[in-house]
Amino acid sequence: VHLTESGGGLVEPGGSLSLSCAASGISLGSFEMRWYRQAPGAGRELVATIAGVGGTPTYADSAKGRFTISRDNSKNTVYLQMNSLKPEDTAVYYCYAYRSRTFNFWGQGTQVTVFS
Repeated sequence: VHLTESGGGLVEPGGSLSLSCAASGISLGSFEMRWYRQAPGAGRELVATIAGVGGTPTYADSAKGRFTISRDNSKNTVYLQMNSLKPEDTAVYYCYAYRSRTFNFWGQGTQVTVFS
C-alpha cells in the first residue's frame, strides 16, 4: 500500500498550492481521508477530513475558508486546495487513510514552504 503526496513547493504569502494524494494497493473510496501537517518543532496537526462517501468535509480553524479537501474515488486520489497561504502554513503535509485504528495508512509527506 502506498499513499503518494505531490504538489508541495515554495510559494509567496497569498499564493495557492494544490496537493494531491494518490493511492495504490487500496481503494480510497472505503476510507475516511485526512490531511495533516507538521511544522518544524511542532506536533502533527489535523487540517482537513473527508468521509469515504458523502458527508461534509471538516477543517481545522486555521484552514477554514482557505483550504478545500476533495476526492475523486475514480482516480483513487484525494486533494487539498490551499489558497491565501500564510507563512504559518509552512509544514510537511501528509495524507492519511483511515478505516479503523488497526487499518490505516500514512503518506510520506510533501513540503510546503510559504515565504516572504
